[in-house]
Amino acid sequence: MSLRKAYFLIFLVLIVDQLSKIYVKTNFVLGEEFVIADWFRIHFIENEGMAWGTKIPGEYGKLILTVFRIFAVVGIGWWLSDSVKKRHSNYLIAAIALIFAGAAGNIIDSVFYGVIFDDSTHNLATIFSPVPYGTWFHGLVVDMFYFPIWEGELPSWLPIFGGKHFAFFNAIFNVADVAISTGVGILLVFNKRAFPKH
Repeated sequence: MSLRKAYFLIFLVLIVDQLSKIYVKTNFVLGEEFVIADWFRIHFIENEGMAWGTKIPGEYGKLILTVFRIFAVVGIGWWLSDSVKKRHSNYLIAAIALIFAGAAGNIIDSVFYGVIFDDSTHNLATIFSPVPYGTWFHGLVVDMFYFPIWEGELPSWLPIFGGKHFAFFNAIFNVADVAISTGVGILLVFNKRAFPKH
């Protein structure tokens, strides 16, 4: 795969990711949900940007996370460029491009959203607001895809989790997260094709 094709893939993911986030941010109040099917909903949440809504504690936790991600994306970008130059497998190049696009998509939220949007807690957010909700590098990542395939009480006879409420699949994510997961999935499932032995 050429670098031009990899860039096109990255650009496509970033456009879809950002358009979907901006649409949800400006058309949903935080916590609002639109039910498409019992097992698929658009549910607007925001988080610090780590998996499962976890965050680094402390005043500078969010800044540390954002700066770390920027350095990680620079490293992934170098890996992509080097892989194209060395004519590595298309599986590898596509996977790196997807991971790069996903990471960059969430970095855009973290770096810019705090200064271009106002708060979504009780009202629809407006873009380029004169009263933004945060500061540079302290934006929240927008998530919206929710697939509660099954939800209910687990049987009491199950060890540890028995009798407790359980939801599968309870993660809420965005297009950038899908790109990262797909890229990692390609590396795992097509490992021998991504890293062929010469």
